[in-house]
Amino acid sequence: MSGSGRAAGRPVGAVTRGTTGHNRLRRGDRWIAAVHGRLLRSAGRPLVVDLGYGASHTTTLELFTRLRRVAPGVEVVGIEIDPARVALAEPYEREGLSFRLGGFELPVPRPPTLVRAFNVLRQYDEDEAWHYWDVLRAGLAPGGVLVEGTSSENGRRAVWVGLSPCGPETVTFSARFEAFERPSDLADRLPKTLIHRNVPGERIHAFLSDFDRAWAVSAPYGAHGRRQRWLAAIGLLSESWPVPARPPLGGAARWRLGELTLPWSAVDPR
Repeated sequence: MSGSGRAAGRPVGAVTRGTTGHNRLRRGDRWIAAVHGRLLRSAGRPLVVDLGYGASHTTTLELFTRLRRVAPGVEVVGIEIDPARVALAEPYEREGLSFRLGGFELPVPRPPTLVRAFNVLRQYDEDEAWHYWDVLRAGLAPGGVLVEGTSSENGRRAVWVGLSPCGPETVTFSARFEAFERPSDLADRLPKTLIHRNVPGERIHAFLSDFDRAWAVSAPYGAHGRRQRWLAAIGLLSESWPVPARPPLGGAARWRLGELTLPWSAVDPR
């Protein structure tokens, strides 16, 4: 809808670099559709917010397209704090997809069922990141979900956290098999609430260290491909970490994609 980029009051937040590109967030979108597709289908008027989509509308349009396949009635609103970016995106609006000027205050007509916020909180310090998690969770519809994370610029490595209105619930590590030498290479994609905690004595450091050891021990499986080595490493890791083994969060179908999800409680620094 033309003119939807107008928001009342000053948007809350800071302008990001805006770096984006085709399929940069595909790994996260695939997880959202698989894990939260049922939630979106069961909601009366499912609204999804893509917060801080960047200099191009591309990833918001991709999210809309992917979610419409699993929840045909979903509405997606892309929110950006830079008016110029909103103006560039508005020509791509269509039924069910719109763009608005705004920030963490989420200027949308009703509480969203799901908010995706990727590569937005990386520029804030840890305390601010925790604060904005709280702000975004407070704006969710009952039973809603916040998916907040960071991806590499080509989308081949990503880590994201799934949060409910009650707090963080899961953390997911995702990568193309040729995009890392060892699992701890994903540490540079950790959310702001964890990235500075990757030091000895912290849970996230212990997890990544154990994942690296499991990866090393599973090296012989590499003769059958890195996917088989990844599956073997997860099998070893599951002996000491609470790795979900059943859908939608776990199981071979997800692990084969280069994914691993943990309960947030396993790495919670607090």
